[in-house]
Amino acid sequence: MAHPLVLLDLDGTLLDHRGSVERALRAWTARLAPPRTPVDLLGAWLAAERRHLPAWRDGTASFAEQRRRRLRDVLPLLGLPVGDDDALDAVFAGYLEAYEAAWRAFDDVGDALAELAGAGLATAVLTNGVEEQQRAKLARLGLSGRVGPLLTAESLGVAKPDPRVFTLACERLGRPPAQVVSVGDDHALDVVAARAAGLRAVHLDRLGESPSGERARTTTLRGLAALVRDAGPV
Repeated sequence: MAHPLVLLDLDGTLLDHRGSVERALRAWTARLAPPRTPVDLLGAWLAAERRHLPAWRDGTASFAEQRRRRLRDVLPLLGLPVGDDDALDAVFAGYLEAYEAAWRAFDDVGDALAELAGAGLATAVLTNGVEEQQRAKLARLGLSGRVGPLLTAESLGVAKPDPRVFTLACERLGRPPAQVVSVGDDHALDVVAARAAGLRAVHLDRLGESPSGERARTTTLRGLAALVRDAGPV
């Protein structure tokens, strides 16, 4: 029987997205010099992400537009004006520069990839991000060529949590769903949706948010090879 293939998420799984955002916000707002800063700017920014990214995922807004919508939520909290689309794009470009400079991998990624390779387990990455940015992230983290093929919502034409994205990913990878294990930090996107498509799944619960009753969970990528083998049936 073939070894399972491990389908890894990127943001929040390999890339420390939250930490990168926190560092980026500090650098970005220092340049903007806003008249005020909310007590929990990081929380406000991440909440805006959660609120507006789904519109891009379901095709009702462009990637650029969901960025503008996030700024329309956050800029007033900073006491800054909300301009037209061109002005918002220019402001977001400043944040994006800071975010890219802040990209870091979690410290368990290298060990986990070595363990998986040593166990004969192939890997690939499935991410909701756009192709160009996600490839840039892997390159910056030194993971290009180490994690197998990169599959994005942009290239597949559908995004998590739609189970079809997992079906299409399996087709691209030439594996039946039962031979693929999804691993990611978002339970709804990376676990529930994957299982609906017939994959097995492990929840990477770095923040202790896994729902009660979830047995296939871990707080670190270290030891993932053993968890993949024990992930159990769909």
